Amino acid sequence: MDDNIILQADHLRKDFDGLIAVEDVSLRVRAGSLHSIIGPNGAGKTTLFNLLSGIFKPTAGRVLFRGRDITPLPPHRIAHLGIGRSFQITNVFPNLTVFENTRLAAQAMGRDSLNLIAPAAYFRNYATRARDVLARVGLVDKADALASTLAHGDKRKLEIGILLASDPQVLLLDEPTAGMASEQVPQLMALIAEIRKAGDKTILLVEHNMDIVMNVSDAITVMHYGQVLAEGTPAQIAGNEQVQKAYLGELYTSG
Repeated sequence: MDDNIILQADHLRKDFDGLIAVEDVSLRVRAGSLHSIIGPNGAGKTTLFNLLSGIFKPTAGRVLFRGRDITPLPPHRIAHLGIGRSFQITNVFPNLTVFENTRLAAQAMGRDSLNLIAPAAYFRNYATRARDVLARVGLVDKADALASTLAHGDKRKLEIGILLASDPQVLLLDEPTAGMASEQVPQLMALIAEIRKAGDKTILLVEHNMDIVMNVSDAITVMHYGQVLAEGTPAQIAGNEQVQKAYLGELYTSG
């Protein structure tokens, strides 16, 4: 196996009572890259994410992380190994502060995740990490605000902050700009670009905004009816006639 491949799917298949959501999908994600997955609604993108993160178990095939077969592992073990996952629907603790959301995420990946009675000073490292993460995602000035009071764009930032607090090697971002006002999108994508530029994270991104995908991706996998239709660089995908007919069409070629 190529040492630079951090996450790999081998011939994944997922059936739901006879409905095939993912069919013979193979994927190789290079360490440090931003790899996007695109396709129309129902193409199997989120199902693939659920397979990679252990939420679903495949009907056939396997998932490898740094060469290790993680297919049988439950989601929390996969997370502890270094794969973090966001969801299309914002997933934060609404009645906790922004700071507490990130501090708990940091603590959950440490040795003290079940220690609930130690003095607050015992968790100083987690608090420091939480503050550092909030500064990185631009929410340090809202650390004491309840997560429920944040604007939708800031909730998306917080969700990425929660992921970063757990210090994963791979971030699976499932439509991070979903539901955001158009003027908020560039700021969030700048944050994702900054994470990628730092070089210590690998990002697997599902996104419908083609301008975003073409501008930020190192590699793109196109899914169609649960299968991989094409894979390549943004330039290769933009020039692929099969992709244009099946998905991009005039949406990209006319722009």
